[in-house]
Amino acid sequence: MPLFQVSIPVFLRGLNVLAELLRKGEAHAQAQNVPADQLLQARLAPDMFNLVRQVQSASDAAKAGAARLAGMAVPSMADTETTFAELQERIAKTVRFLETVSEDDVNADMERAIEFKVGPYAVRFTPVPYLTTFVLPNFYFHVTTAYDILRNQGVPLGKLDYLGDMSFAMQA
Repeated sequence: MPLFQVSIPVFLRGLNVLAELLRKGEAHAQAQNVPADQLLQARLAPDMFNLVRQVQSASDAAKAGAARLAGMAVPSMADTETTFAELQERIAKTVRFLETVSEDDVNADMERAIEFKVGPYAVRFTPVPYLTTFVLPNFYFHVTTAYDILRNQGVPLGKLDYLGDMSFAMQA
């Protein structure tokens, strides 16, 4: 299967799910008279990122993953979001970037060196292990943790909310 098919569409689907989870979180906060900031600043454990940073991190994983797979510069985003609306715009901006990534560029060179720093460490991958052992697990971790934070804060979400639109796979 071409690398593009297991990267860009996966990121787009996950970001669309994340946007819907945030819509449901915001609607829940409004309906229950819960300050939005209570959800946005919530975290699962003291040493984990809050909801805002989970969304930013999912965005970062998708845009950096796509850019590096395509041999492009990683777009920078300022990480200044503080509201649901700003997080939705962050997701939309990431989606717009992903829509510019060329299938030919992603699939062009399966031996391309992908090098970057993670904290103090320099890491080096080729595209397939980069996507399968680093980018996708990282992306899903942050989307899942955002779901878990909202769930932990009482937002009525279920597994189908996390899976998103499954109409393409359902048959009567």
